Amino acid sequence: MEIWDLYNLNFEVIGEHIRGTEMPENAYHLVVHVWIRNAAGQYLMAQRSANKKTFPFAWECVGGSVLKGEESLAAALREVREEVGIVLRPEDGRKVLTQIRDSAGGTRVNDINDVYLFSYDGPVVLSEASTDEVAQARWMTREEILALDRQGKTVRVIKDLSYFTDNADGVFA
Repeated sequence: MEIWDLYNLNFEVIGEHIRGTEMPENAYHLVVHVWIRNAAGQYLMAQRSANKKTFPFAWECVGGSVLKGEESLAAALREVREEVGIVLRPEDGRKVLTQIRDSAGGTRVNDINDVYLFSYDGPVVLSEASTDEVAQARWMTREEILALDRQGKTVRVIKDLSYFTDNADGVFA
């Protein structure tokens, strides 16, 4: 059983929530999207496994829900280690965006989404992952990712990519 903290729009903890139960109307849970970029300018994309209830075989960045009592950055590092077997260093990345979403793809999600961008040039060995959430992982260019998105083969987190590759503040430009 996975338990999350619930937040209000002021980012204050107001309760807890059990994953899989209906989310209260005016409460939000914290999630992370973790984009990993190598020195060649490619991003690590993960293909969801067949056993995922939503979007099986779709491509996305690594991410997931923040657990009760967990900080956002700690969750980002944990999710990457669990899903693709990579141990990232906190100093190699930063939070680039926080967005509040009431819905995604027509489904009520009520989440606060922290988007991270990390630099990493080491190996990706899925056998070191502790979950079976990812079928395969691959380095892709921005153009390859956008092409997959146009074909409907991604989870709708691709707008994150546009934020930090097109953003005027030069985040990892």
